[in-house]
Amino acid sequence: MIRALWTAASGMQAQQLNIDVVANNLANAATTGFKKSRADFQDLMYQTEKTTGAPATNATTIPTGIQVGLGVRPGAVTKVFTTGNIIATGNELDLAIQGDGFLQVQQSDGSTAYTRAGAFKRDGQGRVVTSDGQPVIPEVLIPSNATRVTVGTDGTVSVQQAGQTAATTVGTLQLASFSNPAGLNAIGKNLFLPTDSSGAATTGTAGQNGLGTIEQGFLENSNVSIMEEMVSMIVGQRAYEINSKAIQASDEMLQQAAGLKR
Repeated sequence: MIRALWTAASGMQAQQLNIDVVANNLANAATTGFKKSRADFQDLMYQTEKTTGAPATNATTIPTGIQVGLGVRPGAVTKVFTTGNIIATGNELDLAIQGDGFLQVQQSDGSTAYTRAGAFKRDGQGRVVTSDGQPVIPEVLIPSNATRVTVGTDGTVSVQQAGQTAATTVGTLQLASFSNPAGLNAIGKNLFLPTDSSGAATTGTAGQNGLGTIEQGFLENSNVSIMEEMVSMIVGQRAYEINSKAIQASDEMLQQAAGLKR
């Protein structure tokens, strides 16, 4: 019964983490480029009271032993990099990736971060930057007299300038890919950093070598399905409730055992 108390308590802790993950998914249901997370769990070690296959007699063995599990623990919280819905915005600096790949931005310390959120703007110097002012890599400068910006599916950025009839190329956006995107480290602000698990970034031209294409005037929405998350929340809530009932039942059994001497 004491063992059951700790086992059920581990179940409650696991479901609390599950609800935390679901809550974050729901909170970011409208976040551009957000990738949902999924909690994975593992059963804990087992106490073996009778070993399977142990000799029962000289001629027989035990077909099934006795193992009692000790609960559950979180195994991983995995980012799911399925593509979200592509939403048309009409904004010339809104970019969505149709397929695999990440856009690159430069952080304040000079390091490179990666994102699927292409809601870019122009800063005072004409650079294409994120909402936090981080410039894209490779850097793209838009002249102050540009009347129109065009981004091709391969990432080529060209502008139409006042008084000119021909478009001028001002830069080319490249995409990055990883052998294991789920191993990326999410740091907030729609940004990811590479880790040993994700592997190093491989950069290339959009639309080539398995990389997706860049779509101008669109944004990739979050890949969170509110319906699926609500179902996961209900399941987690009920599992939490059942584990609390198991603790209550174990406590009542201990109470009865403690009262036998009366």
